[in-house]
Amino acid sequence: ALPAEIARREVLKAKLDEACARLEADARAEAQEERAGYDQKVAAWEGRNRRGRKPKPPDDAPPPARQINLTDPDSKLMRKSKRHEFRQAYNAQAVADGSQLVLTTNVAQTPSDAPTFEETIVQLRDTLGQPETILGDAGYASGAPVAALQARGIEVLVAVSRPDNQRLYDFRPPNPDAKPPREPQAAWRKAMKAKLQTDAAKAKYKRRKYTVEPVFGIIKNVLGFTRFFLRGIEKVKTEWLLVTLAYNCKRLCNLKAA
Repeated sequence: ALPAEIARREVLKAKLDEACARLEADARAEAQEERAGYDQKVAAWEGRNRRGRKPKPPDDAPPPARQINLTDPDSKLMRKSKRHEFRQAYNAQAVADGSQLVLTTNVAQTPSDAPTFEETIVQLRDTLGQPETILGDAGYASGAPVAALQARGIEVLVAVSRPDNQRLYDFRPPNPDAKPPREPQAAWRKAMKAKLQTDAAKAKYKRRKYTVEPVFGIIKNVLGFTRFFLRGIEKVKTEWLLVTLAYNCKRLCNLKAA
């Protein structure tokens, strides 16, 4: 048998080798996903008689600054926005109805909600039935999943822009040097923005604030669940499901009492 110190180094080396293999596999997968967009950019560049800078092909090697966690390789280094700190985390998601009951859950490995948007709603359809309307914040504003859900006959209302750069309930004087909000450029974003300005869509979309937002607030501040205790994406999904089931039990008791 090897001495304990050398044996431990062998274990660490094996973990490092596995981590390097994961990083390389992730980089190859990302390059494969970007290949279609790269081909479109090259075609557009050639259509301009090769004017401008030639698009750079996707690199299938991991960037030098890319990191991976040896304790839980499935988790990712992410942050909620530019105003927040980086964390080794998962992205927990939930779908709630008007009674503030959680209907289905999902866990993403990206800070963006859009990659798992369609998957989550299809999961809801397969278990409880297809919803008529889905309300989502700006994190779900992506053309591909929105179009896919609309093709299934589901009305999708997601935020694509803010009316101004100030937050709600921000009573400070407006900043005269503030830049005007960016206007949507994609055709589906323009159509979504126009739809959200109608009275019918406004009446539906404002319900999002008091359906799903209180769910996360109660889970964090009342139930006290602010971090995952298990490791691995499948175990984390199960843990999140159990947490939302506990929340649903509490919510059902309150609804029955009311």
